[in-house]
Amino acid sequence: MSSEGTVDLDRLREWIGREETRVDQATAAPIAAMSATLDREDPEPKPGTDVPPLWHWLYFLPLAPMSDVGPDGHPKRGGFLPPVPLPRRMFAGGRFEFHRPLKIGETITRTSRITDVTGKAGRSGTLVFVTVRHDLANDGGVALSEEHDIVYRENPRADAPVPKPTPAPAGESFSREIVPDPVLLFRYSALTFNSHRIHYDRSYAVGQEFYPALVVQGPLLATMLLELVWVQLPGAVLREFRFRAVRPSFDTHPFTLNGTRSGNKLQLWTADEDQQLALTGPQHVPRRARHRP
Repeated sequence: MSSEGTVDLDRLREWIGREETRVDQATAAPIAAMSATLDREDPEPKPGTDVPPLWHWLYFLPLAPMSDVGPDGHPKRGGFLPPVPLPRRMFAGGRFEFHRPLKIGETITRTSRITDVTGKAGRSGTLVFVTVRHDLANDGGVALSEEHDIVYRENPRADAPVPKPTPAPAGESFSREIVPDPVLLFRYSALTFNSHRIHYDRSYAVGQEFYPALVVQGPLLATMLLELVWVQLPGAVLREFRFRAVRPSFDTHPFTLNGTRSGNKLQLWTADEDQQLALTGPQHVPRRARHRP
């Protein structure tokens, strides 16, 4: 039972197996805009240039008309995704397999399928997890397989226990401090056409979803972690990548991107200003380069 309404998990699980297919073109302008947002000094992107890993989020944008947008800025519940009746929605994690690069100028087909819907009662209330698989294909076949987890949850109750933070690992081999601000969050939201108000509307984030500040996008954190890898390990290969969001990061404090390497294995994570873990995931980096930005 939820204070926002009853969660009928059996009905929501009827969405498992639903599919949709979309077609897009990997154009150059979003790549140049993302490069500027991340302060990269890249040459002008041209047809045939590789799309860096995770920058596929610049395509297949959710172009819901304004009449179909809900109060949180997301498209109204229902449609392809199940209509989970809980007010908070977050990107909880993702798993990626990189088979071959996507390239600027080519046509890409994305086939999406809902693979699971689960629920549980946590200490902070009802949680519902929706897992979606995307397969992105170009002329060579499937280039990228992605599974991402969306978590829906209640607004925090006054009597709910404060979640105990998880200390970040120590002994990082490389690290970079990021000072987030509303401009960075707005730019990334604009590039990905993510109109969720917790990332740019402070009064909504604080007054309606009860966050202390603007929330840094989980996909932005994951993208920045890979940027750290490319700086530290030029020419590194990425065959797979996965991450899990442990707790939100906010625009009011710096956070750090961190990593360690042991052979061809990486451990990557982000840590808040108080050295609490925010986003984490072990990675595997093969010795021979095959897919790099």
